[in-house]
Amino acid sequence: MKVGDRLVVAWYRPQLTLCTTLLLPLAWIYQWVTGWRRSLYRRGALRAVKLPVPVVVVGNIVVGGTGKTPLVIALVEALAARGWHPGVVSRGHGGSLTRSTSEALVVTPYADPRLVGDEPLMLARAGIVVAIGRDRAAAARSLRTAHPDIDVIIADDGLQHYALARDFEIVVFDAQRGLGNGHLLPAGPLRENVERLRTVNAVVITDGARDGTTSTVSPSPIPTPVRAFVQTLEPGLFRQVNAPEVRAAANRFIGRPVHAVAGIGHPNRFFATLDSLKIDAIAHAFADHHQFTAADLAFADAEAILMTEKDAVKCTSFADARCWYLPVRARVDSALIALVENTIRGSQAA
Repeated sequence: MKVGDRLVVAWYRPQLTLCTTLLLPLAWIYQWVTGWRRSLYRRGALRAVKLPVPVVVVGNIVVGGTGKTPLVIALVEALAARGWHPGVVSRGHGGSLTRSTSEALVVTPYADPRLVGDEPLMLARAGIVVAIGRDRAAAARSLRTAHPDIDVIIADDGLQHYALARDFEIVVFDAQRGLGNGHLLPAGPLRENVERLRTVNAVVITDGARDGTTSTVSPSPIPTPVRAFVQTLEPGLFRQVNAPEVRAAANRFIGRPVHAVAGIGHPNRFFATLDSLKIDAIAHAFADHHQFTAADLAFADAEAILMTEKDAVKCTSFADARCWYLPVRARVDSALIALVENTIRGSQAA
């Protein structure tokens, strides 16, 4: 196991380990720096850009996958069904473009994932208008120039990007992993203190209670009273990576020699989903945003190679007929959508 993987395992132990204890001084420094930076925006020493349209931020305070992107897609679809014209802005993590330039870029479905990142390309291929950039406000302006009808911006993973003013904040976290040991980076998985949750509009728990209920008193470790909702990720039919119109039910892969790859923030969630579908796959976990190559899929004994949709966009150019991805759809409480819409309508009237 690599050093980074060992550290992640330590983050999710109930108590501090020797390694995470030694990292506490760095975590205290990190907490001071992040708190000081946020206070500069609160006091107005640093100015946040206010866009002419409402902004909804979907982010987290925990490093790693929590189910943000499926929620972003669900929000876009729900708001569009209610007459809004949403657009999405993203940092473009995993892509090289925003590391090399400060320019914003509107992402097309045919973009190179190595440049724009896997999640923005996945959104674009889902028919969602999306732009990437280190400066989210600049990305939003580029998006509205290309699509003047956009009347609400959803910022994917923009909770700590305080340079963009927002009207509604959603924090997503994973019900299985929670908030880990409760410590900030690098002693724990937190980007911000747990008390940050008291200031957001809503918390969404991925793979929480299956009935989709909502409550004003949320479960531990979320502080109360924070309005908490749940989303469940429901798998669809498998699709062939290089021919998405070709679909297959899970039973096609039961009892067959199958390998599964996942380069996402929480690979075990994907592998657990395959288990729930009775697919006994040999699992291969990669780092989040891993840039796959043909060598990563060179499993001579595999009749099928299964992956997430996020990984599939990076494998299209070299995938063969054995490669399939599993799309998932977020089922979101309608009360959350109503709360978002009521709030952003109110911000327009203000």
